[in-house]
This record gives sequence, C-alpha cells and structure tokens, in this order.
Amino acid sequence: KEHKQMVEALKKGDEVVSGGGILGRITEVGDNFVQLEIAEGVQIRIQKQAISSLMPKGAYKGTL
Repeated sequence: KEHKQMVEALKKGDEVVSGGGILGRITEVGDNFVQLEIAEGVQIRIQKQAISSLMPKGAYKGTL
C-alpha cells in the first residue's frame, strides 16, 4: 500500500532507485512509465512499479 502511494506521487525532479538498483532523477512521468536520467545525457524509461524507493534530494549528484 505504501509503495503504491509512493509510485502515484512520483513527479519530475524526484530522485529514485529502481528495483534493479539504478539511481536516477525523473525527467518525465507518464501513466505507466517514467523517464530517468541516469548520467548526464543518458536517459532510460522504466515502469513506475519498478521504482523501489524515493531518495533524498542530492543523492543522484552526490558523492559515493
């Protein structure tokens, strides 16, 4: 239930991690898919349901 609410609330600019461990920033939100920027100039589309968690702002460009 919490996951469903998180997925429904996703918006452009949110920083997320996919179920496969991919960290990125949402650049576009559709009905079933989101577009993630995973590196400068590199974007992928994944299913909304594949988003496992929302990260704090700054995680995407932060140092590892």
